[in-house]
Amino acid sequence: MMAGSSAKGLDLPSVNTDIKVTSVVQPQSSCPYRDSKQKIYGLGYNLIVFVYIKEDDTKQKKGKLNFLSCTFVESSRTADYQTTTGLRAIIANNGNEDDIFAFLSDHKIPGDDVTLMNMAHEILKSPPKIGYLTISNALQWRLQYSRIVALDETVDGITPIVKYNAKN
Repeated sequence: MMAGSSAKGLDLPSVNTDIKVTSVVQPQSSCPYRDSKQKIYGLGYNLIVFVYIKEDDTKQKKGKLNFLSCTFVESSRTADYQTTTGLRAIIANNGNEDDIFAFLSDHKIPGDDVTLMNMAHEILKSPPKIGYLTISNALQWRLQYSRIVALDETVDGITPIVKYNAKN
């Protein structure tokens, strides 16, 4: 069996799923940039996100990992939250392709004018679902999971397996 890595692809390719393990201190990771549409329509694969807290015992020279949460996120919910909520608000307010193009440009979605106008046309025809990640533009996408970790409501496409409780 071969170990997974983001450079080699998905950890669980047979179920189109990648596994992310991150600290609660700063719940984030990176993934390869493939297409600007990932920020709008999702990464193209599901995520299983494990969030842990690490406790060090310097006297005994030991560390302990406590897993606080584990969440399954369907592919359609892996887009950027601010981008998808902004686009859906424009559409709900009878926005047109020019409005969406301006939004994409203002939010520095990677692409030239022709690409962004084509995306605007596609977004009007097929509005994205609300994504629940924060995706920063870079040579690799920087994914942040705090919204998923703190999610208290039920969202179709997001399944908490182990729920984080900040009071513990």
